[in-house]
Amino acid sequence: MIGKEIRLERIIDRNTKRTVIIPMDHGFTLGQIQGLTNMTEIISEVSEGGANAIILHKGMVKSGHRKSGRDIGLIVHLSGSTSLNPDPNDKVIVCSVEEAVAIGADAVSIHVNLGAPNESKMIESAGAIVRDCNRWGMPLLIMIYPKGKDISGTSPQAVGHCVRVAEELGADLIKTNYTGNKESFAKIVKACSVPVLIAGGEKAGDEETLVAIRDAIDAGAAGVCMGRNAFQRDNPRQFVRSICHVVHYGVDPEHALGMK
Repeated sequence: MIGKEIRLERIIDRNTKRTVIIPMDHGFTLGQIQGLTNMTEIISEVSEGGANAIILHKGMVKSGHRKSGRDIGLIVHLSGSTSLNPDPNDKVIVCSVEEAVAIGADAVSIHVNLGAPNESKMIESAGAIVRDCNRWGMPLLIMIYPKGKDISGTSPQAVGHCVRVAEELGADLIKTNYTGNKESFAKIVKACSVPVLIAGGEKAGDEETLVAIRDAIDAGAAGVCMGRNAFQRDNPRQFVRSICHVVHYGVDPEHALGMK
């Protein structure tokens, strides 16, 4: 579909076929968190650092639009839940694809938790969103994770199941957990026809984070979709620049940290 192809060009680097996406939808879930109190400023920081795209909820697009500086792809997040809910894993649809088109989105994203009590509702909602995305020529990023009692978030079997569900639903991009092991993750990526991105996970040291990214890229990942691990750094612009050096140019993590 030509509409999807045109929009994806604003999210995926034409030369490397990889992407660095910085989600900034966390305020919906967690409130006024560190790093996202001034949206215009932090979007400028990650943009100048070289990120390919950001993820925002619809209400933050206007406040985050900078009107100057380096351009950056816009992904509008359609799912929401809050940490005040007894089950924060219960994601519901809070924005439509048509709304996202109207505010200038280059893609949309949804969140699905496999193994969560309301898994069936999230999968049903995903099916409806896929139909709307195909109608409007809008690329869809499905963020999908293993969640629930006695389910490991990094189990290769569980992560592989998540990736397959997203692919079968009709995702154009998939975000999921890195298994922590190149060999197991490579099998998952190889079996999928859709670009797979790794999530940021728990915040770790600068070099440790970049090493995990490098390993995932070596295993065939198409990039990273990393939020707090990026925008909560002391120098987000510099750290995002380091991520881009690793993802797009294969720079060694230790050297990437010192590059401008």
